[in-house]
Amino acid sequence: MSSHSHTAPPGAAPVAQAAVVDERVPGPDTGAGSESDDGDGLLAAMGYKAELVRTRSTWHVAFMSFVLASIPYGLATTLYYPLQGGGPVVVVWGWVLVSLIILCVAASLGEITSVYPTAGGVYYQTFMLAPSSFRRVAAYICGWAYVVGNITITLAVQFGTTLFFVACVNVFESEPGVGVWDAQPYQVFLTFLAITLLCNAISTFGNRWLPLLDTFAIFWTFAGLLATLITVLAVAKEGRRGADFALGGFEPTSGWPAGWSFCVGLLHAAYATSSTGMVISMCEEVQRPATQVPKAMVITIVINTIGGLLFLVPLMFVLPDLAMLVALPSGQPVPTIIKSAVGSSGGAIALLVPLMVLAILCGVACTTAASRCTWAFARDGAIPGSKWWKQVHPTLDLPLNAMMLSMAIQIVLGVIYFGSYTAFNAFSGVGVISLTVSYAAPIAVSMLEGRAHVRGAKFPLGKFGWLCNGIAMAWSILAVPLFCMPAYIPVTAASVNYAPVVFVGFVVIALVWYAVWGRKHYRGPPTESLGQEPVPGLDRVVGSTKKD
Repeated sequence: MSSHSHTAPPGAAPVAQAAVVDERVPGPDTGAGSESDDGDGLLAAMGYKAELVRTRSTWHVAFMSFVLASIPYGLATTLYYPLQGGGPVVVVWGWVLVSLIILCVAASLGEITSVYPTAGGVYYQTFMLAPSSFRRVAAYICGWAYVVGNITITLAVQFGTTLFFVACVNVFESEPGVGVWDAQPYQVFLTFLAITLLCNAISTFGNRWLPLLDTFAIFWTFAGLLATLITVLAVAKEGRRGADFALGGFEPTSGWPAGWSFCVGLLHAAYATSSTGMVISMCEEVQRPATQVPKAMVITIVINTIGGLLFLVPLMFVLPDLAMLVALPSGQPVPTIIKSAVGSSGGAIALLVPLMVLAILCGVACTTAASRCTWAFARDGAIPGSKWWKQVHPTLDLPLNAMMLSMAIQIVLGVIYFGSYTAFNAFSGVGVISLTVSYAAPIAVSMLEGRAHVRGAKFPLGKFGWLCNGIAMAWSILAVPLFCMPAYIPVTAASVNYAPVVFVGFVVIALVWYAVWGRKHYRGPPTESLGQEPVPGLDRVVGSTKKD
């Protein structure tokens, strides 16, 4: 175990218990500025011992959050959906719309995280915020959705990277219109397997260097963005579109009615921003999580929005025939768009290399976050075989077993590709659905309780709290049914969206485990063992007893 590992200090439970008594009586707000933000102290008050090393700063977390979304890579692999949904209008304005919505989601989660900063993330927060009558069930559902979302969105990244790499290789042609690699399903799966193993190896053996990789990634990304922006607009071999088309063209080809087609195309932006709350799982590796993580979440959305526009808008100005792009067998239009703009395979691959590198970095970041949230949920006994998955490797200082569990599930689900060429749609869809549900849970229970628990939060939303929470909930209600829909109609057995099937499968596993074991044994996070009903304010008490 790391030298930073220790048990909760003597007296932690009585102090927390005293907090319960004090918090039941309204008192003066102590103010965020007077409160300590000692990570290990807060963690001890929440009932856990510190087992991971705190090596990350605010910018490290912001950069990791940026890499989790990996703009522009995240937008490149799913560009097919908004192009089919309607073209430039869905691509550009769908991105702006979803980014503004997700900013409200990030701010809402950030406020709650500033009160309860733990690797359990939204799962722990839901337990603490919900009324005692249903807190265990609410936390259990939220926790499963959060873990499933982390694992499946990581799977979507790895599989998206695979399909993107195949399309990048095929900018080189054996004859006009025919790529050099006619990738068979087994070749695609083996490539996916290699990428998954690589990302897990980097996350495992390069753990101490990951903050440096994340820092490198943001400079690498913007260098690549500027290179792409300048080159495609300056060269534009096939000419440039007018602004009326690049910013206002709407040509839906999905078969859905125009308005719904626009909405289904939002999977593109929703997928790229779905990682917003995943970084909460890094709270126990951050020096001052109650302030650093919320700030990083919001900063990242702003950076991502700008980066996304720098990537998407130039591509819309050099967009080739829309029908041709939608009909591409690879489902990956970005390599074709860039090759069309620069006029050569060599030039295209030079601009695609930054995206390919970013794809691997994104996979590593998602692998890391997924392992942490799986470990945190297993720590409370909510996953079958928890005694193995909750262990922290004594020399690597990371939850290796939980990482291997996550990887194994991804590989098993990857087999779906042999039966459906739209498997990536299922992976990304179920990831967005699961994470959306998990993000909505703590926000919903906070609103039901009148936002009482976030009063005095170190990242307060103030008068904008209800507005941000309301927008976040409205988006959640829309997103769940929306991303269960097929990308286009009519639907065949090979093109159906398997996201609801995968999601329901995980729900069944969760319900069976709850019936067999959880109903009698699952108690929720260890805070309940303090003997009093959990309430906010533990962080303030810790702040008065353990200063930086």
